[in-house]
Amino acid sequence: MSKRQPLLMVLLSLLLWVSTAVQAQEEGSNGSQAKYSYFSLEPEITTNYVTEGPRLGFIKVKVELMVDDPKWVSELEYHSPLIRDVIIETLAQQTASKIKSLSGREAIRKACLEKVNALLLAETNRRMLADLLFTKYLYQ
Repeated sequence: MSKRQPLLMVLLSLLLWVSTAVQAQEEGSNGSQAKYSYFSLEPEITTNYVTEGPRLGFIKVKVELMVDDPKWVSELEYHSPLIRDVIIETLAQQTASKIKSLSGREAIRKACLEKVNALLLAETNRRMLADLLFTKYLYQ
């Protein structure tokens, strides 16, 4: 039995090494697939929204743009003034009740996503955004 023990240890070591190599290869092949990339619109967007009465309503958002291809981040940076303008225009048209409700916030986010994608389609001939996220959303 003592002669089999070193052979068993070598076999176990070999199996462990093979399984580690296979796992590393699988992680490497997954890493070569396109990953999402993010582009942050800087500075944060602050604008007014529609209110009833003489008091002004303000909204401040931080916007992150998510793309499927990391190569598109430079194009987002190039088009960021147009993107900011579309988002500001969309926010400025919203009512106080829509700004302050969770369902309204989600509807605004989706509207911004659609409008920015339409803009980018017109400018670059492709829908670039996988998603648009509000990572900060403050209103007054």
